[in-house]
Amino acid sequence: MIIAIDFDGTIVEHRYPAIGKELPFALETIKALQKKQHQIILWTYRSGKTLDEAVEFCRKGGVEFYAVNRSYPEERFDISVSRKIHADLFIDDRNVGGFPGWGEIYHMICPEESGQQRKKR
Repeated sequence: MIIAIDFDGTIVEHRYPAIGKELPFALETIKALQKKQHQIILWTYRSGKTLDEAVEFCRKGGVEFYAVNRSYPEERFDISVSRKIHADLFIDDRNVGGFPGWGEIYHMICPEESGQQRKKR
């Protein structure tokens, strides 16, 4: 699956333009999803220096993204084309219902590892 993830308020506490403290289990969960072969895109309002800082924050935490603010690494910006990226799933703190937390997100994406699935076996 291709998963687009916001940065501020989702990976870190919302402190834009500064970088907030990492939210519990954010980078750990992203790395676990990558190990399951999901392609992770950083999808954020940040650009320029603040974007570079966000990418570096994640890199230091062990997360390298498939793409950043684009659908695939080689994509070139063209003002005649929508900037909406292609993804199977978007994770953002501003979605309807709010941000459920990384544990809940992981179990939504990987239900086979939830305690409820194990009990059914």
